[in-house]
Amino acid sequence: MTTSASPPIRRAMVLAAGLGQRMRPITDTLPKPLVRVAGRTMLDHMLDRLADAGVEQAVVNVHHLAGQVEAHLAGRLHPRITISDERAELLETGGGVKKALPLLGTTPFFHANSDALWRETGRPALPAMAQRWDPARMDILLLLADMDSSLGFDGAGDFFCDEDGRLTRRGAAARAPWAYAGVAILKPELFADTPDGPFSLNLLFDRAIAKGRLFGEVLEGRWLHVGTPEAIAPAEAALGAAQSVHA
Repeated sequence: MTTSASPPIRRAMVLAAGLGQRMRPITDTLPKPLVRVAGRTMLDHMLDRLADAGVEQAVVNVHHLAGQVEAHLAGRLHPRITISDERAELLETGGGVKKALPLLGTTPFFHANSDALWRETGRPALPAMAQRWDPARMDILLLLADMDSSLGFDGAGDFFCDEDGRLTRRGAAARAPWAYAGVAILKPELFADTPDGPFSLNLLFDRAIAKGRLFGEVLEGRWLHVGTPEAIAPAEAALGAAQSVHA
């Protein structure tokens, strides 16, 4: 259920074009989004969560081993899938969205990494984000993971969060308590004044911070960072899976 200020979010952009270099040798022959964790591909984990949150259409970008991703998605109906083809040039997290904007429409949408994975222990994360979304105050809303409980992430954290949920960068601090968990709600108009070609979504994060309009929603659960082959088994254990085939 969303607030009166924000209509339901029915579209999403899912990033599935990356090279997955840290996941080699698996990704020499299998795109990272199709790596299985607990019996399902990481891409399907994300798409199923989006469908459960009411998303009706997802744009999925492809580049590395693109044909495998397209074939895997060919029969999916919920959400409906539209492919954004980046075979010619990998456009990064921001440029990929800009290319796909004609497919995403004019209303706010979910932006999700296809390998974002977590175990929920409280409120479902994506509906909570949609309910929290307030376009009058926010340009971007990020899903945040608690650094202390996250699995497989060895970074120093990304953000500090004030009592209203407004975010600032870690900056020169040795550590920040919150990591970006790979899902955001974005306004399409944020891309109007952005570079052509590849660029990072961090550009938009920083612009929103400068305006005091970058906010976070804390994941009620445990974020599972699956970046290498060695990280698959611990993630499956955290999800309660006994066995899985990774190909």
